Amino acid sequence: MQKGLIGKKIGMTQLFDESGKVIPVTVVEAGPCTVVQKKTVENDGYAAVQVGFGDVKVQRVNKPMAGHFKKADVAPKKVLKEFRLEDTDSVNVGDVLKADVFAAGDKVDVVGTSKGKGTAGAIKRWNFSRLKESHGTGPVARHAGSLGACSDPSRVFKGKKLAGHLGAERVTIQNLDIVKVDVDNNLIAIKGAIPGPKGGIVVIADTVKK
Repeated sequence: MQKGLIGKKIGMTQLFDESGKVIPVTVVEAGPCTVVQKKTVENDGYAAVQVGFGDVKVQRVNKPMAGHFKKADVAPKKVLKEFRLEDTDSVNVGDVLKADVFAAGDKVDVVGTSKGKGTAGAIKRWNFSRLKESHGTGPVARHAGSLGACSDPSRVFKGKKLAGHLGAERVTIQNLDIVKVDVDNNLIAIKGAIPGPKGGIVVIADTVKK
């Protein structure tokens, strides 16, 4: 990984390219992110940088985290995230990373927490097919149907697709294009949709699939 940022999802809009074609984009407030800690192979067994995003009041931080921020001489941050960068030597504690670490045309992976949808049925959760709703089906048009095999296992195997909790989980969208970067306002326009609601925290990093 060469670069990464923590950001906040603002919402979706559209931009136009040179030929006038509409590009649907998600706008992310990426940064400013402050380097809070630098991990080394000698001390921690691996090289990484810990980055913080979003200021928070001092009284909102517990004592261990307050000491952690005080050691770095950095204001308390709301979100912390580690990035295993290829070149950690160029980054120092206290450095501020802004949206200009990315440029238009870069390919990125975006990680976020999807919208929670509560308990959902098998059709909404797993795209099961419905039964016909005309002749003799009864009130089971949206039921999952038969689950077990026969009397030999006499049970339903673990991992079976069933109704249950949907959403509110970590989701990664890969190979998204950065359409535009607004350095002054720390905004990045990413082509397509990304996980989570407006105001949700997302992580933007170099794509792992070049």
